[in-house]
Amino acid sequence: MQAPHAHPAPSLKQIAFASFIGTAIEFYDFYIYAMAAALVIGQVFFPASAPAMQSLQALLTFGLAFIARPLGALLFGHFGDRIGRKSTLATSLLVMGSATFLIGVLPAYAVLGVWAPILLCVLRVAQGIGLGGEWAGAACLATEYAPPQQRSWYGMFPQLGPAVGFFFATLTFLLLSLGLTEAQFMQWGWRVPFLASAVLVVIGWFVRSRLAETPVFSRAQQAQSVHRWPLKALIKPHAHTLLLGALAMAVCYQLFYLATVFCLNYGTTTLHISRPVFLSLLCVAVLGMALATPLAASWSDRVGCRPVMMLGQALAIVLGALLAPALAGGQIGLILAFLFAALFLMGLTFAPMGAFLPGLFPVPVRYSGAGLSYQLGGILGASCAPAIAQALVQQGGLPWVGAYLSLVACISLLAVRQLPEPSHAEAGGSG
Repeated sequence: MQAPHAHPAPSLKQIAFASFIGTAIEFYDFYIYAMAAALVIGQVFFPASAPAMQSLQALLTFGLAFIARPLGALLFGHFGDRIGRKSTLATSLLVMGSATFLIGVLPAYAVLGVWAPILLCVLRVAQGIGLGGEWAGAACLATEYAPPQQRSWYGMFPQLGPAVGFFFATLTFLLLSLGLTEAQFMQWGWRVPFLASAVLVVIGWFVRSRLAETPVFSRAQQAQSVHRWPLKALIKPHAHTLLLGALAMAVCYQLFYLATVFCLNYGTTTLHISRPVFLSLLCVAVLGMALATPLAASWSDRVGCRPVMMLGQALAIVLGALLAPALAGGQIGLILAFLFAALFLMGLTFAPMGAFLPGLFPVPVRYSGAGLSYQLGGILGASCAPAIAQALVQQGGLPWVGAYLSLVACISLLAVRQLPEPSHAEAGGSG
């Protein structure tokens, strides 16, 4: 029986929107840094270095957040599995939003000297911690409310957030690039997306603060099956599943960040494609991810998550061989086709993860287990992927970058083959 002070049970539409809006905002915050790292962070915070080293140092600061994200998964997973999904999700959004806003007001190296890059790294770690608590909570929220036969469909809504967040992050930088001079963009224009994110965070926090706890977690609390130390209950019995889940996620991340961060940097600095043109290409290419996500989710509810993910991973192995021919000549049409294909395959492999990873773990450790697998996959597939790709292209050329993509796709494919199809036996649903 519902307590008098509790929020009324939300509809599935409200749950879908709440799980989507938070990931869209948090990934918008995350991607505006990715764009800034590819375009301006090196010049603003590492001006004493040569241009090639500026790019490498900026991409390494980008990777810092991925190292911090598992810490966020552990921290927020602990509270998400102990006190509930709702309040934990609202807090993760505030942590991420605060760090993003502070990056927007952080003085440059010319003002603070060496403290500028140090503080940038601290805030980047804070961003990673906040985002580390986001995805698993949103996926649990969506799938624990969803009807069992539609877990992949409702688990898709957190997966749509990254595509929408990336689109608006890219569009924002494109409009700034078109409307400002290069000097204005370098001096203050790049900060605008970071400052504007504060408004989005307030909206997302309001939406999430009005939710009720998921029925699945509420039942676990009533049955007193919630663990005092969820991590301890997770690691021993589920260590193998955690590792395989992380490896399964790796290619999702790599497809995305090679296409967006590495290719953006390579296209603008080596191929000398103008920033507005390349950002326009990415705005079009991300539609591939937005298209693939609902298709893959619907298909996964019919045939299972594993076959859909394995198809995407197998095609990613082939795409790695096409990377060098697509990028080497600097032809806009070929570059757009590659970017679209990479992000389409990212959506194909990523969409089922919203139901797949949470379904691998029991309710009392689900937030921690799904979040830790997801974020460890980020370390393996994305944290250093743009920097590694940058180093590979300098040492051996684009074919080495393509081989790197194919290798990670192969590893992810083998990991999914060893994992079971989640049963989703417990009933969700709000009605």
